[in-house]
Amino acid sequence: MSDSNNPLSGAPDNKLVPAGAWKEIVKICPGGVPLAYLQEIFLIECHIAGTTQTTHIKAIEKLTANLGPGSLVRFQREPQNPHDSLAILILNEQDRKIGYVPREKNEILARLMDAGKLLFGQIVDKERIEQWLKITIKVFMRDI
Repeated sequence: MSDSNNPLSGAPDNKLVPAGAWKEIVKICPGGVPLAYLQEIFLIECHIAGTTQTTHIKAIEKLTANLGPGSLVRFQREPQNPHDSLAILILNEQDRKIGYVPREKNEILARLMDAGKLLFGQIVDKERIEQWLKITIKVFMRDI
């Protein structure tokens, strides 16, 4: 099964790309040097921590009103966080804090960000469960 949005998926069963197909995937700049191929790599799926009405974010409903499946959220490291030196803030489109990557999922993501990698999230689902606004996200790394 092939994903038409992914140029690497032209190979049978998403395995190795046939040698001739690389010309379509890798652009060559003047002088014959290949240009880097930009891709987004799925890393993990998790929920946004701190979205209960009694914890970190008091106006969570208002801050996430425009966010739905497919919406993107931005990550920002917070190494000075007194509770977790690997903390990663999650920000909405207006750069307002809507929560954190859960502590049990943030170590590798924080190390990637500290090494200069660009990570971001995409909303998968948003549902109210009593006092908790459960927002599920997929985390991606943009790499060349």
